[in-house]
Amino acid sequence: MSTLKYRDATKADLPKIVEIYNSTIPSRMVTADTEPVSVESRERWFDEHQGNRPLWMVENEDNEIVGWVSFQPFYGRPAYNATVEVSIYMDEQYRGQGFGKRILEYCLNIAPDFQIKTLLGFIFAHNEPSLKLFKHFGFEEWGNFPNIAILDGEERGLIIMGKRLVP
Repeated sequence: MSTLKYRDATKADLPKIVEIYNSTIPSRMVTADTEPVSVESRERWFDEHQGNRPLWMVENEDNEIVGWVSFQPFYGRPAYNATVEVSIYMDEQYRGQGFGKRILEYCLNIAPDFQIKTLLGFIFAHNEPSLKLFKHFGFEEWGNFPNIAILDGEERGLIIMGKRLVP
């Protein structure tokens, strides 16, 4: 199995980040966006990933981008600073090869270095592969929001998976 490298994303990575993100939209499995986003529309989001809320590019040993992963603030209030949402997006050619599992494991291991005590995953209820991935690492269902999204005329639910990293 190839070695994965994690590095801080730079502004030069933003087009690739957006390309990978947009490639997930048609599946209606990963994001509630229904139309492609632009690089410009993601600049503020990118800028918010500084300090304890990193955004990493994930590369293989050939320096090819496998995907990206981010820690995002939960609810935007100071009392929640030790809780983050983890988001993992894979380049199309690397999906279904076990990289998501390795990336989530990395996130679980490194999160305490960023004073993170709780990780959350916001996952569509019909996204069985992602739910299975998070359950594999001991995440539990902490929230179930049935039929809150409409994708192509079909109502879809959202599951919040959570894991406490420290007692």
